[in-house]
Amino acid sequence: MMWYDGGWGWGGWFFMAMFMVLFWALVIAGILALVRHLGGAHHDRQSARPLSSGEHGWGSRRAEDLLAERFARGEIEEEAYKQRLALLREHR
Repeated sequence: MMWYDGGWGWGGWFFMAMFMVLFWALVIAGILALVRHLGGAHHDRQSARPLSSGEHGWGSRRAEDLLAERFARGEIEEEAYKQRLALLREHR
C-alpha cells in the first residue's frame, strides 16, 4: 500500500514543526546578537574617552555624574551631596 506522506506518519509532522521553530529561533537570535554587537561597539567608542588628571577610571567619574544628577533632581540635599562627593573623591 502506498503512503501519501512518504511513510513518516504524524512523527514527521512533529519533527518538521519542531525544526522549523528551531530554525526561526536561531535566525532571530542571530539577528539580535548582531544588532547587540553592533550597538555595543558604537556605545564603547562613545564611552572611551581620555582620563583627566587625577582620574583613575571611568567608574569614579560615572559615580560623580550620577550623584550630581540625583542632586539636580532634588533626590538628595546639598549637605548629603557634598558629603558623598567628598567620600567618592577620597576613595579614588
